[in-house]
Amino acid sequence: MKERNIYILLSHSGSMFSKAINICTREPYTHVSIALDRNLHELYSFGRIKPYNPVIGGFVQEDISGGTYKRFPKTRCALYSLKITNRQYRQLKRELNKFKKESDKYGYNLIGVVTAAFNYPIHREYRYFCSQFVSELLQKSGINLIDKNPSLTAPMDFICSDELECIYEGYLRTYSVETNNNILMELSNNIT
Repeated sequence: MKERNIYILLSHSGSMFSKAINICTREPYTHVSIALDRNLHELYSFGRIKPYNPVIGGFVQEDISGGTYKRFPKTRCALYSLKITNRQYRQLKRELNKFKKESDKYGYNLIGVVTAAFNYPIHREYRYFCSQFVSELLQKSGINLIDKNPSLTAPMDFICSDELECIYEGYLRTYSVETNNNILMELSNNIT
């Protein structure tokens, strides 16, 4: 059975919202995203739609060197690799495409974040918070990483899985620079 890697990115930007979550959870990471590539070019989650507006959130394709992450250059992160089958990967892409095609319908599930803190799951159509989105996306793709209702899933729940392999931990900005340097080295090696 052929396998592919996808990536789970846990982060803590230091924004007011992430600091508030950190105070409540006392966990080092307050946000989770899913990536289809190690370079994090295809990185998706639910969060701020506009970097300077913390109120309006929804489905976003994140940019590790721009957008919200650029506003918070001291963002700390942990990047995990996950092996999945080609079949699971194709299903994951199909599920992601549904979000992309109807991205304007989706909003941030702030009520769900609050009720999850009290262990009370609320699923609202077209409304997600980051960990709820990643968890449900994986479940719908046949990837059973967390045995928990997506509406109760927190970012730190992802690291409890033995299937994940930590490949980087530190500043997201540093990872971005390292990744770009590696790409340039690969390109120069291919040219010569």
